[in-house]
Amino acid sequence: MITIDLAPRSANGDFSTSGLSRFLNRARLAVGLRGEVDVLLTGDATLRQLNKTFRAKNKPTDVLSFPAPSEFAKKHAGDLAISLETAARQATTYGHTLRDEIKVLILHGLLHLSGEDHEADNGEMATREATLRHELRLPATLIERTATASPKKTSSRKSSSRPKATSFAVAVERPPHLARTTSKARSGKTKRGSK
Repeated sequence: MITIDLAPRSANGDFSTSGLSRFLNRARLAVGLRGEVDVLLTGDATLRQLNKTFRAKNKPTDVLSFPAPSEFAKKHAGDLAISLETAARQATTYGHTLRDEIKVLILHGLLHLSGEDHEADNGEMATREATLRHELRLPATLIERTATASPKKTSSRKSSSRPKATSFAVAVERPPHLARTTSKARSGKTKRGSK
């Protein structure tokens, strides 16, 4: 079962959980994940705590991916945690809806759950994410946004003191008891994917 927890409730209601659940299933199948994925939609404080606990980075981020151990992956591929507050800022910065930003973050997180790592590959994840973005009718992907120049500004909004997303740290970490052995891990380096 796919779980989407809407905390905090103060976030803009620009999306429906049923619509996001349908998207999550479509994207999960497009990525090739067989197991179910649980998604936690929460705030910056929770993402900061998770980021600190599992990545030793004391700052909020937009999405964290937690792959399940391989023996469970066919039934449960893993979990995603997304900050609605960061997603809302990024949506404003890039001129699209919060719903679309959450979908971009879900797709990016699913690719990490499938084993993709944009920091360790030669652009394979970026290429795959761009292809899936077009297939799923999404705006620019996280990798594309960070690789291009400045974001689009919406002209209908006044310039305000709203915080702008200055970096799009996408974190992928496995809790220590879920760590998979990789060639990097075997050589003594930990496998972490963050922008």
